[in-house]
Amino acid sequence: MPPDPRLPAAAAKSNSSTPLWKGVLAGALAGVGFGLTGFFLARIPGPGAPMGSVMFFLVPLAAGVAITMVTAPPRAIGAAALLATIVSLLFLVSLKAEGVLCALMALPLVFVALLAGVAVGLLIRWLSRIVEGSHTAVTSCVLVLLPLAVYAGHRVEMKTLIHPRAEIVTTTIELPATPEQVWANIQSLPAVEGTKPFLMRIGLPIPQRCVLEGTAVGSKRICYFDQGSIEERVLEWDPPRRMRLAIDRTNMPGRHWLEFEGAEYDLAPNAGGTRLTRTTTIESNLYPAWYWRRFERLGVEDEHEYLFSDLSRRFASNSQAPR
Repeated sequence: MPPDPRLPAAAAKSNSSTPLWKGVLAGALAGVGFGLTGFFLARIPGPGAPMGSVMFFLVPLAAGVAITMVTAPPRAIGAAALLATIVSLLFLVSLKAEGVLCALMALPLVFVALLAGVAVGLLIRWLSRIVEGSHTAVTSCVLVLLPLAVYAGHRVEMKTLIHPRAEIVTTTIELPATPEQVWANIQSLPAVEGTKPFLMRIGLPIPQRCVLEGTAVGSKRICYFDQGSIEERVLEWDPPRRMRLAIDRTNMPGRHWLEFEGAEYDLAPNAGGTRLTRTTTIESNLYPAWYWRRFERLGVEDEHEYLFSDLSRRFASNSQAPR
């Protein structure tokens, strides 16, 4: 009896009958495994190392390829990619390797790269099926090469991203008070109660109080946040005109890529009040700069806005008090 020509189609149908949830689970596990492995490989040699195209493009791209190569049926790839992204970010946040806000800001960049990886994986799957029986061998080879590619890319990037980039953010406010009054309110802050900007509502550290130990050059100032603290040292003390500080230590979760370098307060009399200018200098190891610069500056501006709103509230209360 001649072989039934329908058998190959039946076998293909049988292979594609894998339950959808199993396909999603297999793909998600592959994505989480390759994503987290790539994350920690790309952070070698540790805190302070730059995080650039390898971390935010090559790692999620590799995860996308891995998801696509192991997921069956193909219609499960999208759900597997989404699940892998969510689980990976939640895992990093729970370990305090990244903050919630940092993860949210990175999500668009990471997910676009992940989708690019899915597209590459689909192309590899299509090419591997041209040669009968080669899919398993190609998949094994790709899964072995992906971590090596991430590690090699990171080593190359470490040689090019040598110096952190500096960002200087300046904000000005007009206050209905004399320079002496404003000066008295920016040295030590027993409690900061300003209006929270949007980023502070979704994870940006919130200033709570600042304590100044001394009133001269070299004095120590500690500012406490809801998620840590910053230790400052007075470099310039010129009351009631100028105070300049260096940041000696930053203790914030998920901020290994960013350092606060200095802060300045400049006061000038203006139309019966005082113009207060706050300048903050940061150094960042995040790349690409075109993507991260705006987020970094917005975060510093929101901190300035929060402190300024607290000062505005204080002087508004004083002006409305009965005489």
